[in-house]
Amino acid sequence: MPTPILITTPIGLTSFLREELQRLKYPIKKVGAAGVLTEGDYTDAMRLNLYLFTAHHVLYLINEFSCNNPQELYKRINAMPWETMISADGYLSVVSNVFHPSIKDTRFANLKTKDAIVDRILIRKGKRPDSGPQRNGAVIHVYWRDEKCQVYIDTSGEPLSKRGYRTNPLYAPMQETLAAAVVKATRLKSSENFINPMCGSGTLAIEAALQCINRAPGSIRKNFGFMHTLFYRKEVWDELVREAASRERAESGRIIATDINDDAIKAAYNHARLAGVDRLIDFKAVDFEETQIPDGAGVVVFNPEYGIRLGDESELGQTYRRIGNFLKKRCQGYRGYVFTANMKLAGEIGLKSGRKIAFKSGKLDCRLYEYELYGGTRL
Repeated sequence: MPTPILITTPIGLTSFLREELQRLKYPIKKVGAAGVLTEGDYTDAMRLNLYLFTAHHVLYLINEFSCNNPQELYKRINAMPWETMISADGYLSVVSNVFHPSIKDTRFANLKTKDAIVDRILIRKGKRPDSGPQRNGAVIHVYWRDEKCQVYIDTSGEPLSKRGYRTNPLYAPMQETLAAAVVKATRLKSSENFINPMCGSGTLAIEAALQCINRAPGSIRKNFGFMHTLFYRKEVWDELVREAASRERAESGRIIATDINDDAIKAAYNHARLAGVDRLIDFKAVDFEETQIPDGAGVVVFNPEYGIRLGDESELGQTYRRIGNFLKKRCQGYRGYVFTANMKLAGEIGLKSGRKIAFKSGKLDCRLYEYELYGGTRL
């Protein structure tokens, strides 16, 4: 019988996650504000970690029960056969979301859960796994609301947004999962060009390259939570990775990423190299107005400063007007996009937006503005 698998995602990205699951032919059981429920076996959980661009955690349900107090939590979790799931020589961390009047601090629920698990393993195996806050081993996730308690294996461990390629994020970088969703929102085809002026640490261009060649984002990463349970079979994972590699495309449209900051371009190139897509992206340190726009079709995506955490709003008004000029005069035949959390500055672009797609970046309400740039003579 299939096991429920809850996949979490940042608020605002559930529609993209749902589309990804449907494309991978997984059933959609429920859609929430920050997650989608599907089902499958442990191999499916591993496969979802490999393929999903917009997911944060893949949570594999192992038990659910009624619970009214911390003592009952300990008793019910201690009764589970942890010695068949987690090695006594391993490392364990516990995280939780608790909404129950008996718990004032989730750290107490984490401690009771951890004690219940390691006490059981110690009795059955004569030793117990190490434990702590790091998510680089087995991760157990407890969700307890009112009387209902669910216990999951977090098969991702660290959030899937941590692809493993971004070592120097520079200033206020866009999270990888958000960048992947932005690229999907542009409806980029693999044959189209992707132009990313003001590229910063290169996340948008790299996520576009991964999608264009159909590379599974999880293939970059070396460590997942599922690797640290007794359900894990390395040969199964290796076969999943080989299957994903066989589905990759060799080429894409041109991908061009520019930034006026030399350090940003160096960091972006290094990140692309670690992601294995450096050969696909042309990096250049120039002002955005000097960015090459190849003949053909595609998308141009800007993620300028917002004047909230970086930059000064009064000075940025001129930058946004320059972006509008650049899109209008240099990018005919393309679809133009500006991602910003500053709606006032977006008005300085001076172009009529056909679509405004809502996103959140951390706690910031953001919009992706789309501009249809009709063909004509480029200046």
